[in-house]
Order: sequence, then C-alpha cells, then structure tokens
Amino acid sequence: MPHTPFSPFENDLDRDTALSVLRDATRGADDGELFFERRRSEALMFDDGRLKTASYDASEGFGLRAVRGEVAGYAHSTEISEQALRRAAQTARLAVGDGGGTWADAPEGTNKKLYTDADPIEGAAFPVKVETLREIDDFARSLDPRVVQVSASIAASLQEVEILRPEGTSVRDIRPMTRVNVSIIVEQDGRRESGSAGGGGRIGLDGLLTPADWQAKTREALRVAVVNLDAVPAPAGVMDVVLGPGWPGILLHEAIGHGLEGDFNRKGSSAFAGLMGQQIAAKGVTVLDDGTIPDRRGSISVDDEGTPSAKNVLIEDGKLVGYMQDRQNARLMGVASTGNGRRQSYAHIPMPRMTNTYMLGGDTAPGDIVADLKDGIYAVGFGGGQVDITNGKFVFSCTEAYRVENGIVGAPVKGATLIGDGATALKHIRAIGNDASLDPGMGNCGKQGQWVPVGVGQPTLMIGGLTVGGSAA
Repeated sequence: MPHTPFSPFENDLDRDTALSVLRDATRGADDGELFFERRRSEALMFDDGRLKTASYDASEGFGLRAVRGEVAGYAHSTEISEQALRRAAQTARLAVGDGGGTWADAPEGTNKKLYTDADPIEGAAFPVKVETLREIDDFARSLDPRVVQVSASIAASLQEVEILRPEGTSVRDIRPMTRVNVSIIVEQDGRRESGSAGGGGRIGLDGLLTPADWQAKTREALRVAVVNLDAVPAPAGVMDVVLGPGWPGILLHEAIGHGLEGDFNRKGSSAFAGLMGQQIAAKGVTVLDDGTIPDRRGSISVDDEGTPSAKNVLIEDGKLVGYMQDRQNARLMGVASTGNGRRQSYAHIPMPRMTNTYMLGGDTAPGDIVADLKDGIYAVGFGGGQVDITNGKFVFSCTEAYRVENGIVGAPVKGATLIGDGATALKHIRAIGNDASLDPGMGNCGKQGQWVPVGVGQPTLMIGGLTVGGSAA
C-alpha cells in the first residue's frame, strides 16, 4: 500500500517556528537548509543452514546548514524539537558570522517520481523472508554436491526526507531500497573457491522474492565459484585487457568518476582539474551520470539539497564537458548545480557525489573485441578497488577473469589485479562494444566517511597497456 509521508511538524515543532529559526541561522549567508530524515531498515542473513542474524533499525533527526563562501556551518540532532533546532542554529551561525552573503537562487521544483513510495519492509511478512532464505540455501545445495557453504541475505529500507529552505519552500522524497544477495563456497579436491551474485534497487521485495529471481542469482553465484575452481595463477605484466559489460563499470566509477566531482576540481586536487573542454579520453568515449533512471539503486528524484536529479554528460566523444556539482561548489565555480548534492544521512553534510555513472555503448560486437585481444586478460567480475583522486591511480581485484591468447579465451585466472591510472586508461580505450548495460543494483560508494548507494555501467571495452598484477608470469 502507498506509504504515509513522514512529517517533522507533528509533535514538538511547527513549520512556522522551524522556518523562522532557519532564516535566522542563515541570515547573512549564501545558502542553507533544514534536512529532516526518518529511516527504517531491516536485514536478514541466512548462513550455513540457519538464520544467523535478523536486525531492524529506526532513526530520525535533522541537520541544519548555513553556507557562506567556502565555509559551511552544520549541526544535527536526533531530537526533532524547537529546543534542539535553536541550539543547532546557534552552532551553524558560528561559521557564517555577521557578514553579508549573496543569497543563492532556490532549486527549481519538480513533480517527477522515479520509484514507488511503498514501504518495502512491509512488502513481505517476516516468516516469508525467512522461508525464502531457507529455500535459497536448499536450492544452492541441490545444484551441486561441491557446495559446502551458502550465505543469503535480504535487505530492505525506507528513507523519508523533507528539505525546508529559508524561502519557505519544502521538498519531500520517499526512497525505498531492496537487495537480495547470495554467496556460495564450493570445495573440490581440498580446494575451496567462492562466488556471489545479487542485486535490487528502489523497488519492492515482491519481485526479488520470486523463485525465478533468486534462483537466477543462486545459479550465477555457483557458476562463478565453480569457474574459480579451475583458475590458474594470473600472469603479471603490462598487457591489453578486455572488460566485460555492466558491473565492471565500477572501475570507471572509481578511476575517473570521483575525479569528475566538483569539489575536487574546484580545489585543483583532481587529476582532471583545469581540463574542461579538452580531449581526456579516446574518441567515442561518452560518460554520463544519470540520477533519473526509474527504480535504479543510484537514482534520486531530488538530491539532498532539494535539487532535481538530472542526466548529466561528463565526457562527450572523449572531451571533458561537465563536472558533478552540489550547490556550494557550483556557486563557487560559477555554474549550476547538477543535482549531485548527496549525504549519507541527516548527520552528514552534503557534497558532490555520483548517482548512476556509466559509459555509452559503441558499435563493435563484444565477440570481435575479444577476438582482437592477442595476449591479455578478459575481466568480467570485480571485487574491491582503491583509487587516489589526486593522480587517478587505481588498483582493482578481479573476481572472474580469463587468460586470452590470439583471440581465444582460455583458462580462468586467480589473483589478477588491474593497476593503472584513470587519465591514461581513458586515452587507451581501443574498442567499445555495443552491449552497454548497468549493474544489477549492488553498488555503494564511499567518500570522506560517507556512504551512498550508486549504480555503474559500461559496454565491453578493450583498454591497452594496463598493468596486471598476478601470481606468476
């Protein structure tokens, strides 16, 4: 059923008082807002044949921000009351001082609705969730006698926000999130390997708890685990690499995505700072950040400053044409916000963050790209990665990769890591497939201690001259 929206003005705080306090807190500032949030989440983990954990969490609070120039005063509280709000206003004002700022224009309004407002936690009864996890466990073990351990999880949450601005306007958004994940360990001749699969989005649980959906995830997790049973040590050295479509876009996200966020470029700390309008990637490379894709994990109807999300082109045919901006950095750089001001919760200040970041497809068949690989690695699955924003250098571990020689896909390899830097990798893209796709809905992005859900995507790509770290030459 449709969810009744959260309102912070029901108990010890009325809207007129909140607006008056906010206006006083932002007097002489450039910008500011009150961000109210209520969040509920539930997570169940079924591990090794039994329900291991079941948790439910609920929280609510507000954050008050006053911005002047490059400085922002921020205070937050778990107590939504007039007294708490007045204390927060006093704290936020300390950063603003008494000088006169130039007030920024308010965000434009929007009526777009990108996802349901139904509470996904209530989308299935608790016993149904537990029984589904048990069925996943039984199904996985029935598929292959080599399965020795199964972990399955169901997670659902609902975030409700209201953003009140000094102009008197307010914006509400109700954001559901669901995910089902399956991890499997197989053993053969004393060797153990693992595989995992999962996904979801801003959707209800009903579609994720159908046998067709969770059986497909379970089969995929088993497939990856079994593939790795036959993996040989990865080679090491500089070689060409073909990346598969979809989730491997996480490399794109880390290697160049953060470098195209406005704050790093305003401060000159990004490897792409000062390169607007210049050719930073191979011809044919077009990269977008799009928060407007319905039901996707990284999508937001409005960002956490009240700006409608947008479909923003970052790189067009190899040229840098845009950065992702929140309101503060956009104003300081003399451009418009792109709807990328995001925060983890009411206890965090907003900053420029990605939503769904992906590369558009080209016109080459994926099979032809692999066939052109003479000596290298074909990587279709990734685990963790690290990147240095200042120089774009990255290190990624592969969870599923294959040796390719003379266009022939050979044995799977284990222990492969990809090492390079985003600026160079972009210029060395040699082929772009026609199979662009998004990930299944499982990405989280960390920045300065804050985590937000994101999406990634890309077509099959060939990148020349990456360093592959492996276990043997």
